[in-house]
Amino acid sequence: MSDAGRILIFTGDGKGKTTAALGMALRAHGHGIPVAVIQFVKSETKTGEFAALKEMADVEIVVTGLGFVPRPADPRFADHRRAAEEGLRIAAEAAFSGRYGLVVLDEVCMAVALTLLAEDAVLTVLHEAAPDCTIVLTGRGATEGLIQAADTVSEVRCIKHGFDSGRKAQRGVEF
Repeated sequence: MSDAGRILIFTGDGKGKTTAALGMALRAHGHGIPVAVIQFVKSETKTGEFAALKEMADVEIVVTGLGFVPRPADPRFADHRRAAEEGLRIAAEAAFSGRYGLVVLDEVCMAVALTLLAEDAVLTVLHEAAPDCTIVLTGRGATEGLIQAADTVSEVRCIKHGFDSGRKAQRGVEF
């Protein structure tokens, strides 16, 4: 891995942010680059992408999310915050270690937007990562600070979604 690491963000209200990031993980794997995926907010990884990535020896997946995040006044919110903080600790370890060429922080933008994580804590991970580690952040609501730290930001915009007309999630399409 001779190339300098980069920071990329997939944000917005459209479908495909995680899928785009996991496509990058697949690409990195194809080039023999070790990958770590840390999943914030979402609790289970029963998607086709995660099933495929779990089969790959040089891809590590860690799920720290607990699912639907309640309002901050709800007593369960503290559990979600602790889980997100643990995810960020794991992400920092992966990014600082020099072991991974690509680290995906899935839904970390949403974790910041929901106040599960402080923006400054995420920025510290981004700025202190190993020099050849590329970090990909996903999730709605990327903050201005995260956007400024990134090299590339793509906004995924929902123009039309089948859910709006009553279509159910389909295996191989939505998950």
